[in-house]
Amino acid sequence: MTRKKKKVLVLGGSSDIGIEVVKFFLGMNWKVTAHYSRNKKELINIKKQTEDLNIVQFDLAKIDLNIEKKLRKKFGKGYDSIINLIGYVDLKTYENTSYKNIVQTLSANSIFPFLIERMSVKKMLSKKWGRIVNCSSIGVKFGGGFNTYNYSLSKHSLEFIPSVYKQWAKKNVLINNLRIGVTNTKLHKKLKRNINKRVKLIPIGRMATPIEISDLIIDLATEKNSFMTGQTVNISGGE
Repeated sequence: MTRKKKKVLVLGGSSDIGIEVVKFFLGMNWKVTAHYSRNKKELINIKKQTEDLNIVQFDLAKIDLNIEKKLRKKFGKGYDSIINLIGYVDLKTYENTSYKNIVQTLSANSIFPFLIERMSVKKMLSKKWGRIVNCSSIGVKFGGGFNTYNYSLSKHSLEFIPSVYKQWAKKNVLINNLRIGVTNTKLHKKLKRNINKRVKLIPIGRMATPIEISDLIIDLATEKNSFMTGQTVNISGGE
């Protein structure tokens, strides 16, 4: 009898780190659903080579009171593993942000991923296996950058793990946060800051590579993780 393939959802799957994660899971013979907001070119190129990749477009930064029904229609199929790599950045400072800016960023980076994850938890519990990895930012530790107030606030919210995770653990459903440091990705280039000056603050003396980050995500999101849950782990070069 053919073993049924595990299914993983990668939110923010078109990001530099997301692409590495998608490639890994496909290589491990998982069925992959990769979410993207606008950039899909690289995902489409990967999809041409396999039937195990499904790509889903959804703009999570839109404020919509009927969002739960739409999320269920797009993502509510049940997954064995969920990885949240969404990184919506609006480049607003504490002084010039607005109510709309704050709500949009919190919704995209924290609230909507929470709703999507909750849709799959019931099935994970029934199967007695599940992994959830929420990717946060080292900016939470330092209060955020000059023009990333909303981004860091939303990632701080994302790190909140409800106490019910202790009940999930008994059924082998594990949830963890990965707090990611400065990485050589398009996102950090978008922040429009002196990246060389920022890198000098990292004890290890350089940015992380997307593969270095994806390797740890994979450790937390697969069978490699059999015991860790309810934790926030830093991968930030010593910061």
